[in-house]
Formats: sequence, C-alpha cells, structure tokens
Amino acid sequence: MSGRRSERWFGGHDLAGFIHRASLHAEGLSREALAGRPVIGICNSWSELVHCNLHFRGLAAAVKRGVLLAGGLPLEFPTISLGENFMKPSAMLFRNLMSMDVEESIRANPLDAVVLIGGCDKTVPAQLMGAVSANVPAIMLTGGPSRPPFFRGRELGAGTDLWHYVDELRAGRMTDDEFAELEAASSASVGHCNEMGTASTMAAVVEALGMSLPGSATIPAVDAARVRAAEATGARAVALAEEGLAPSRILEPGAFDNAITALMAIGGGTNAVIHLLAIAGRAGVPLTLDRFHELSRCTPLLVNVRPGGEHLVEQLHHAGGIPAVLRELGELVDVNALTVTGRPLGDALAGAVVHDRDVIAPRDAPLQPEGGIAVVRGSLAPDGALVKRSAASPELLRHRGRAVVFEDVHDVAARIDDPGLELDRDSVLVLRNAGPRGGPGMPEWGQLPIPKRLLEQGVTDMVRISDARMSGTAFGTVVLHVAPEAAAGGPLRAVRDGDPIVLDVDDRRLDLDLPAAEVERRLAELGPAEPAYRRGYGALYLEHVLQANEGCDFDFLRGRSSEDDTLPLGLLSGWVGGW
Repeated sequence: MSGRRSERWFGGHDLAGFIHRASLHAEGLSREALAGRPVIGICNSWSELVHCNLHFRGLAAAVKRGVLLAGGLPLEFPTISLGENFMKPSAMLFRNLMSMDVEESIRANPLDAVVLIGGCDKTVPAQLMGAVSANVPAIMLTGGPSRPPFFRGRELGAGTDLWHYVDELRAGRMTDDEFAELEAASSASVGHCNEMGTASTMAAVVEALGMSLPGSATIPAVDAARVRAAEATGARAVALAEEGLAPSRILEPGAFDNAITALMAIGGGTNAVIHLLAIAGRAGVPLTLDRFHELSRCTPLLVNVRPGGEHLVEQLHHAGGIPAVLRELGELVDVNALTVTGRPLGDALAGAVVHDRDVIAPRDAPLQPEGGIAVVRGSLAPDGALVKRSAASPELLRHRGRAVVFEDVHDVAARIDDPGLELDRDSVLVLRNAGPRGGPGMPEWGQLPIPKRLLEQGVTDMVRISDARMSGTAFGTVVLHVAPEAAAGGPLRAVRDGDPIVLDVDDRRLDLDLPAAEVERRLAELGPAEPAYRRGYGALYLEHVLQANEGCDFDFLRGRSSEDDTLPLGLLSGWVGGW
C-alpha cells in the first residue's frame, strides 16, 4: 500500500476497501480509473446565492481536465458558500462555519490533495483556513474580478463608485431615475469586485502567500486565461499530492510577511488583516497587529487601483499583476519563501515586468511612501484599530473632535439625517455594537454615511470610528476594528455624545480624552451587554469568537493539526480483518 491518504480507503483487501471501491463504481468509475491515481478533491463554493461565484462550475470542469491530464482522479464536492450581498447580518458571521465545513470535508474523505475554488469575500479565507487546519496538500484558485460596467460612458468599480453616487443621491445632485439607471448598469458579469475590495485583495494576498499559481490572482473572471489557469491548477494539485507538499510547509512567517507587504503595496482592504490573523492562527504562526504596522511603515504604496487610486484590477493584470508588484518591491519580499509550485517565490518573479507605470508605480517614486493600512491604539482601542490611510483624507489623519454616538446601525438609519442632530464637520461619528459579538458577526457598517446637511454643504469626509468592518471598496477617514469591541466591554461602550476623541495616525494614537476612572465608572454602571443569540450556531459563535485583533476565529480552532489529525481514527486499523 502506498503512502497516499486515498490508498488507506481504496487499497485495502478487506470489507472496508470493498465498500469504498464499490461506492466509486456506483458513480460509474472503474477500478482502472482509480488504480494508482492520486485522488484530488475539488472544493467548489459555487452557489446561485453568490453571483460572484456563478461561473465556478466551468472552472471546476477545467480543474478536472487538468487533474486528468496529470494522471489524477478528480472528485468534486460542495460546501456552504458565503456571499456578502445577501447574507445577513454579515457573511463574516459564517466564515468560521464554512472553514469548519471545508476542514472536515477534507479530513473525513479519501483526498490526497485539494483544489479550493473561491471568490466572494469570505469564501477565500474560509477555504484557506479549513485547508490549513486539515493540512492536506492544497492549492487555491480564485474566481477573478468581474468585467467593468459602464455608466454614461464612465467605467465603474463594483462598489467604490456606488458609494460616491449614493452621496450624490442623498445630497440631491442625482435623481431617482438616474440612480435606477445606475442600478441597471452596475453589474456586467460574473466574478468578484473589480476594484481592490476584499475579494481582489484576498486573491492577491493568497498569491503572495504562495498558495495559488503565480500571476493567477488578477486574471478577469470572463477571460479564457482564467480557465487555462484552472486547468494548470488542477495539474499542479496532482503534483502536490505526489510531493506531499502540505500547507504547513508553505505558511511560515516569511510567507505571511510577503502577504502583508503585498497588502500594503496594493492598497488592499482592511478585511484582509482579520483574515490573515485568522489563517496565521490556524498555521501556528505568531502574528499580531504590530507586524502589520511595522511592514506598512517600510512598504510603499505602488498600485493605482480604486478605492485608493484610479484604475481597476483588470488594468493591474495587464500591467503585470501581482508578480510585477512583488518584483518591484525588491528586497522587501522574501524570495526564498516556498510556494505551491514547489519552488521559491523568487523563481516566479524572475521574469515579471511592469507594463504600465500609471498602474504600478516605481518603488523610487511611489504613490505614497508608506503602505495603505495603519494601526492605532490608545484609551479608546487598547488592543488596536485600523485606518486605511490610502483611502483617507490626509488632513483628517490628525484630528480632535467631539463624539456623536450611535448605538447600532438602526440608530444610524434613524438619526443620521435628522436636522436636529447636533454635529458639524469636525465631529467624530461613533458607531458601536457592530463588532464580532455586537453585530453580531462584525458587519461592514463602518463607513458611516456623511449627514445629509453636511453633504449639501460640500463635506465629503469625516472621522468615523466603530468596532465594525467596512467593505474593501469603501473609502474615507474611517477607524475600524476597534478592540475590544463595545459588546465585549471595551471602552467604546462608554463613549457619550460630546466626549473628546483624539486621532493621530502618524503617532499611532486613538484616545478617548477622559480620565480612566470615569471610563471605568461608566462601564461598571452599564454592566455586560445582552447576547444577540441564546441557541444554535449563533450562541456557539458568541461564546467562542475572538476579537478583531486575533482574527475573529473561534478559540478552539487555532493551532496546527498533528499528522494523525489528517486521517479519521477509524481507518487507522481498518474496519475488519483483511482477506
């Protein structure tokens, strides 16, 4: 019997082996189709509830072709799929659940390697988290950005431009009919968000981690090259099975440094910070917010893509993609980090070329001298918070203002445009009860709308603070992921209207300018927050979810798997004796 996992199911001369082989025969597969071939699982997050992933059946077919050409046997299986647009209160509430679905589907079945097909925001980190925990050889195939739509002759981003037009509508500078015209034009094809939102960010980050084929992250969803990449991914999965190259050998500290460096250079979304922290936690790699800040300080922003720039991800692809960005970063990248190709990252970068300097700036003339994300701490965020400085207003990165507090997103909807709301352009909008426990699930509510009367006065940005996340397509001077969150008893729970708040991004500072004793007194007076769920998955989530600075994973899922964890215990000794 070989050392393959699948042989332990199918190679036995006993009743268990008989039943396992007969089960494949029932699918129309012969013994010859199985004999001597590694079994490659295709983990497909296709769903009609997630339009970003609607083309995955075609990609899975191409993966299967690649597996067969390389001498493997492909077996496709589904898991739950997460779509940010439909799922309420947030797909993030179910990321950990999907990761468990992926992990146990891999662990419990006769798979020698697995191809992970994901696209929409949370499917990519959920699949990668599950695969890291299962620690069976794995390779990621992302779905690619959607084709850019056009509105009145202007090329649109999937989300960034929408936020601008929403403000135009609320300010009375756009009619309802014009907004309906925008709705009809806004989605041109399958694929994930076509600017540097969370989905495109995670695709880039996964490539920099070494978990997908070089150059594959930015290929448009409807491009034939995306299908060819799927075929190549399937073929490479067979080689991974033969080599036994598990995620634990790839996801070392250098790989995470490369991913963070890429995140900063592309101006990626803040959600990637949470996901990378969670993936590192699964891999047993110590990673903290401080490492993000350290690498951001020494990494220039190079990529001119919305929301922090002008172009879309398709233009980034034509400009050279992620390999060109990483090569431009030079010694900031660990070129010795191992990738799913079986070779170091540097091999993939050797031939990379920047074809358009308006999209990928030279390192000696960057768009900004520092990366796109900054970490701030202080009396309002003892465990840290994030600011996407590449999409913020420079004049607001050092600011002092008085708080205008909203208890939850419903309070925002009810009062943000109230003419009697006491605020001005220097006020600091504060949203709480939107974190992992309070949301629950930490929805993308952090980009609070500018009050209508200030929009009418020409105000386009304000300092906004919350324990929520925000879409990677969003922009503005928004402080996110405040930890601990309000529902966990963090200082955010104690803020009142009129309290002075100080933000200084260069000084890494976010303070509630009140005596500590007063904050403690208020928290004691308020007592613990009421849980949003008391049964089911929601209750499990609230009991075990970690805070944003630890990746919002479940506490019982962190750490590497042991070698024995990759095989169900019942198969170690067989079912019955051999014959």
